[in-house]
Amino acid sequence: MRKVATTIDGPEATGSRLAGWLGRMALAACLAAPWAAAALVPVLVPEVACAQQDDVAVDEGDVEPEAKSYLTFLFEALGIKYVVVFLALSFGLVALLVMCFLQFRRSVLMPPDLNAEFEKLLDAKEYQQAYELAKNDDSYLGHVLAAGMGKLQSGYPAAVEAMQAAEGEEAMKLEHKISYVSLIGALAPMFGLLGTVDGMVTAFMKIAQSTTTPKPNELATGISMALVTTLIGLWLAIPAIACYAVLKNWLQKFNADVDDESMRLMSRFQNVAKK
Repeated sequence: MRKVATTIDGPEATGSRLAGWLGRMALAACLAAPWAAAALVPVLVPEVACAQQDDVAVDEGDVEPEAKSYLTFLFEALGIKYVVVFLALSFGLVALLVMCFLQFRRSVLMPPDLNAEFEKLLDAKEYQQAYELAKNDDSYLGHVLAAGMGKLQSGYPAAVEAMQAAEGEEAMKLEHKISYVSLIGALAPMFGLLGTVDGMVTAFMKIAQSTTTPKPNELATGISMALVTTLIGLWLAIPAIACYAVLKNWLQKFNADVDDESMRLMSRFQNVAKK
């Protein structure tokens, strides 16, 4: 009769067998369904789960901010004070250019109807009616002819002198109008330079007041103001200066044309003697 050896398992042996059983079950589950490994890894290896959570947090922090439109960037970079300044300059420039281009036309400064009717009255020797026609006309040529007709009683040289004085006065009025276009062309880059200095001061204040290295987006606020104000100032100054040069040339041409036409119409009075 053989003796059956019996052993009493202690807690350590029981735990060992339980761990081995769990390990085999986990291995079998992973082999049967690979997706189960992903579910068991956080339970069996908590350090791996923590590392995965950290990676997710880092990835969420690397999300890029929403892109802004170009106009929105310009508006935010300028700031409200420079937006108001450049809008005022822009509207003023547009209004002046529209007014000047509407007025600096041959049909406005030298109306063909006035020219034809005035010459017709002179041919009919209706000098008083010709004077009234020129006097009631508010054009450049009308003012010059009215000044000359008003001085005919003092002789032809006096009439020519009066016409030249009227030409100078009318030319000065037109010159004053286009001078505002030149003024905007000079002020726009100056405001741009002011914004450049203002933006750079803002950027250096960030550096001076920070105990650590400032972030790039903090410095970008002042730098973007410096660059955008200069850009807008040049956008306004370049067309303003170009339009002023064009209007200046037109004015000189119209001055010469009015002088030639007025002298042609008044040349028939060359033999008028001074009374």
